[in-house]
Amino acid sequence: MGIDYELLGQRIREARIKTGMTQATLSGIIGLSPSHYSHIESGKAKINLPTLVAIAQALDTTIDSLLYDSTPVLIDSYDKDFKDLLDDSTHDEKEILLQNAIQMKTVLKRNR
Repeated sequence: MGIDYELLGQRIREARIKTGMTQATLSGIIGLSPSHYSHIESGKAKINLPTLVAIAQALDTTIDSLLYDSTPVLIDSYDKDFKDLLDDSTHDEKEILLQNAIQMKTVLKRNR
Protein backbone atom coordinates (compact mmCIF):
# COMPACT_ATOMS: atom_id res chain seq x y z
CA MET A 1 0.00 0.00 0.00
CA GLY A 2 1.33 3.39 -0.97
CA ILE A 3 0.40 6.99 -0.47
CA ASP A 4 -3.03 8.12 -1.65
CA TYR A 5 -1.93 11.29 -3.46
CA GLU A 6 -5.50 12.50 -3.92
CA LEU A 7 -6.12 12.45 -0.16
CA LEU A 8 -2.75 14.06 0.45
CA GLY A 9 -3.60 16.81 -2.03
CA GLN A 10 -6.94 17.41 -0.33
CA ARG A 11 -5.25 17.64 3.05
CA ILE A 12 -2.71 20.13 1.68
CA ARG A 13 -5.51 22.17 0.07
CA GLU A 14 -7.43 22.29 3.38
CA ALA A 15 -4.30 23.46 5.25
CA ARG A 16 -3.60 26.11 2.60
CA ILE A 17 -7.16 27.43 2.67
CA LYS A 18 -7.04 27.61 6.48
CA THR A 19 -4.07 29.96 6.21
CA GLY A 20 -5.85 32.11 3.63
CA MET A 21 -3.03 31.54 1.16
CA THR A 22 -3.66 31.21 -2.58
CA GLN A 23 -2.14 28.46 -4.70
CA ALA A 24 -0.07 31.08 -6.50
CA THR A 25 1.33 32.47 -3.26
CA LEU A 26 2.20 29.07 -1.82
CA SER A 27 3.72 27.82 -5.05
CA GLY A 28 5.92 30.93 -5.13
CA ILE A 29 7.05 30.41 -1.55
CA ILE A 30 8.07 26.80 -2.17
CA GLY A 31 9.50 27.42 -5.64
CA LEU A 32 7.07 25.46 -7.81
CA SER A 33 5.14 26.58 -10.83
CA PRO A 34 1.48 27.26 -10.04
CA SER A 35 0.40 24.52 -12.47
CA HIS A 36 2.66 21.90 -10.86
CA TYR A 37 1.44 22.91 -7.41
CA SER A 38 -2.17 22.66 -8.62
CA HIS A 39 -1.45 19.11 -9.79
CA ILE A 40 -0.19 18.24 -6.30
CA GLU A 41 -3.42 19.47 -4.72
CA SER A 42 -5.51 17.54 -7.25
CA GLY A 43 -3.49 14.35 -6.71
CA LYS A 44 -2.33 14.25 -10.33
CA ALA A 45 1.33 14.72 -9.38
CA LYS A 46 3.39 12.77 -6.90
CA ILE A 47 5.21 14.84 -4.33
CA ASN A 48 8.77 14.32 -3.15
CA LEU A 49 9.90 14.63 0.45
CA PRO A 50 11.69 18.00 0.14
CA THR A 51 8.58 19.52 -1.46
CA LEU A 52 6.33 18.05 1.23
CA VAL A 53 8.61 19.48 3.92
CA ALA A 54 8.56 22.91 2.23
CA ILE A 55 4.76 22.85 2.00
CA ALA A 56 4.39 21.84 5.65
CA GLN A 57 6.77 24.60 6.75
CA ALA A 58 5.06 27.23 4.60
CA LEU A 59 1.66 26.22 6.00
CA ASP A 60 3.00 26.04 9.57
CA THR A 61 1.88 22.45 9.97
CA THR A 62 3.48 19.02 10.30
CA ILE A 63 4.14 16.39 7.68
CA ASP A 64 2.23 13.75 9.64
CA SER A 65 -0.88 15.96 9.77
CA LEU A 66 -0.73 16.23 5.97
CA LEU A 67 -0.11 12.51 5.50
CA TYR A 68 -2.51 11.31 8.21
CA ASP A 69 -5.37 9.93 6.13
CA SER A 70 -3.39 9.30 2.96
CA THR A 71 -1.03 6.68 4.41
CA PRO A 72 -2.61 3.50 5.81
CA VAL A 73 0.20 2.89 8.31
CA LEU A 74 -0.43 6.28 9.95
CA ILE A 75 -4.15 5.58 10.27
CA ASP A 76 -3.31 2.26 11.91
CA SER A 77 -0.90 4.06 14.24
CA TYR A 78 -3.56 6.52 15.40
CA ASP A 79 -6.02 3.66 15.91
CA LYS A 80 -3.40 1.82 17.98
CA ASP A 81 -2.70 4.94 20.04
CA PHE A 82 -6.39 5.28 20.87
CA LYS A 83 -6.65 1.57 21.66
CA ASP A 84 -3.60 1.75 23.95
CA LEU A 85 -5.09 4.77 25.70
CA LEU A 86 -8.32 2.91 26.39
CA ASP A 87 -6.82 -0.48 27.25
CA ASP A 88 -5.54 0.54 30.66
CA SER A 89 -8.37 2.95 31.46
CA THR A 90 -11.06 2.31 34.02
CA HIS A 91 -14.73 2.45 33.07
CA ASP A 92 -15.01 5.94 34.59
CA GLU A 93 -11.90 7.14 32.71
CA LYS A 94 -13.31 5.77 29.44
CA GLU A 95 -16.56 7.66 30.04
CA ILE A 96 -14.67 10.91 30.70
CA LEU A 97 -12.49 10.40 27.60
CA LEU A 98 -15.56 9.69 25.47
CA GLN A 99 -17.40 12.79 26.68
CA ASN A 100 -14.30 14.93 26.06
CA ALA A 101 -13.88 13.46 22.57
CA ILE A 102 -17.52 14.18 21.74
CA GLN A 103 -17.16 17.79 22.91
CA MET A 104 -13.90 18.27 21.01
CA LYS A 105 -15.43 16.83 17.83
CA THR A 106 -18.34 19.29 18.14
CA VAL A 107 -15.91 22.20 18.51
CA LEU A 108 -13.81 21.01 15.55
CA LYS A 109 -16.89 20.71 13.32
CA ARG A 110 -18.00 24.20 14.31
CA ASN A 111 -14.58 25.65 13.43
CA ARG A 112 -14.34 24.13 9.94
